[in-house]
Amino acid sequence: MQATTESPRFAEPTSLGLFGLAIGCASLLPVAFGVKSAFTPDALKTTALFCLLFGGGCQLFAGLMSFANKNMLGGTLLTTFSFNWVVNAWALKELSEGHVPSSTVILSVDACFLLIFLVMTFAFGFFSRLLLVFLLDIDLLYVLRIARELTHVQELALPIAGATVVLMLIALYIAFALVLANASGRSILPIGGPVFKATAPAAAPEAAH
Repeated sequence: MQATTESPRFAEPTSLGLFGLAIGCASLLPVAFGVKSAFTPDALKTTALFCLLFGGGCQLFAGLMSFANKNMLGGTLLTTFSFNWVVNAWALKELSEGHVPSSTVILSVDACFLLIFLVMTFAFGFFSRLLLVFLLDIDLLYVLRIARELTHVQELALPIAGATVVLMLIALYIAFALVLANASGRSILPIGGPVFKATAPAAAPEAAH
C-alpha cells in the first residue's frame, strides 16, 4: 500500500497492521460463532485484551508509520480501523461487567463506517484486486451488522462470523505476501494488479510571457 517514490522512513508496516487485524479477528471468532464458554466474564476480558493490543495497537503503529512514509491511504485506513478495535475492546469489557453498550449509537457509527469503507474500497481498487476484495469483505461485514441491528434477525450472526473468518484469512494472505516478498526479493504470493487505472495529472499551463 505504498504510494510514493520517496525513500520511506520506516520499513513497510502494512504486514504488522494486517497481522494485528487477523489476530483480533481470531479472538472474536468464539464470540461470533456463539461458543458458550466465550461469553463468560473472563473469556470476554481476554478477547477484549487481544482486540486492544493486536487489533488496535498493531494497526495504530502501522498506520502512524504509514503516514510517516507518506502513505496517506494506508495510514488513513489502518489508523481509523485501529480506534474501532479499541471500541470493540471497550464494548467487550463492558459486557464482561454486565453492561450492554448502546445499540443506537453503535448502529449510527456503523452506518458512518460503511460509508467510509465504501469510498476506501474504490480507492484501494487503484492498487490491487486483492485489496479491493479485502475492503469489499469489510463492507459486507458492516452491511450485515447494520441489517441485524435493524431487523433483529439473529440468524445473521452466522454470516457475520463467516465474513470475519474471510477477513482474517485475506489479511493473513496479504501479510504473508508482503513478508515473503521482502525476505525473498520476489513475489511469491500474488495479490493482483490494479482494478482501476489512475488518470495522469494534467500538465500545468505555461505561464504567459
